[in-house]
Amino acid sequence: MNVGFIGLGTMGQPMALNLARAGTPLVVWNRSPGRCEPLRSAGAEVAALPAEVFERAGTVILMLADEAAVDAVLGRGTPEFAARVAGHTVVHMGTTSAEFSAGLQDAVRAAGGRYAEVPVSGSRIPAEQGELVGMTAGDADAVAAVRPLLAAMCRETFDCGAVPGALLMKFSVNLFLITLVTGLTEAFHFADRHGLDQGLLRDVLDAGPMASAVSRVKGAKLLARDFAVQAAADNVLENNRLIAEAARKAGLASPLLDVCHALYGEAVEQGHGGADMVAVLRALETRTGAPASTPLARRE
Repeated sequence: MNVGFIGLGTMGQPMALNLARAGTPLVVWNRSPGRCEPLRSAGAEVAALPAEVFERAGTVILMLADEAAVDAVLGRGTPEFAARVAGHTVVHMGTTSAEFSAGLQDAVRAAGGRYAEVPVSGSRIPAEQGELVGMTAGDADAVAAVRPLLAAMCRETFDCGAVPGALLMKFSVNLFLITLVTGLTEAFHFADRHGLDQGLLRDVLDAGPMASAVSRVKGAKLLARDFAVQAAADNVLENNRLIAEAARKAGLASPLLDVCHALYGEAVEQGHGGADMVAVLRALETRTGAPASTPLARRE
């Protein structure tokens, strides 16, 4: 039976391509039709409307930007919703609030469908390489139906129990990621303003116990002042907001996250929302007020 995939953005397109290349019969749709063309070339069918995806696929993966997009695609709140999801397995792989996901599960179940919550950890490059880390939550039968599909997209998958356990786990992971990258960016900014060789900083970090896949990738981008998007700053800001709201609802303090929220908000306000998350450097430079140095690679 066909598998549907809706949402072919920075993450969704490479994820869907990996499914197609693994031989999964796909029916895809995206709001911007041009994003569908690589999938068509890989053998996927391209639907004209989201409803057509549900007509032709029993399992439908949603990798959408936000809650409004999910509701719009599903026709939630309209008579089309029940007809769309009944008898289907709906797989929510995007990032929304935990409350939204729990409510969506209830609505899908009430309409006669199955629901799995499967957020992923990783950015564009791991998505392209099929090296994402998946987290699953939901009824055992729904998760079991989805699990074989995840092998083409994820290096490893972890069961997180009932909905919204997978999203809360992703929030925990992303809290560490956001504060880690922001701290790394501030370290490069500190070294730059003290006239240090940032290439040497990168080498020292890479040789030491704090080195990681994240620090190596983002350190190279900071060194080159390369803001080409892997994980967009505006997406990071939205994730930060969701995590902070979850912390508030649980009565938790999140001081590091709150500082990051302010910085990413400033970067987005300055027009860097579509750049990689290391563009938070722009907010730090604005606060400092001194001009940025020329990248080492371009210094005479």
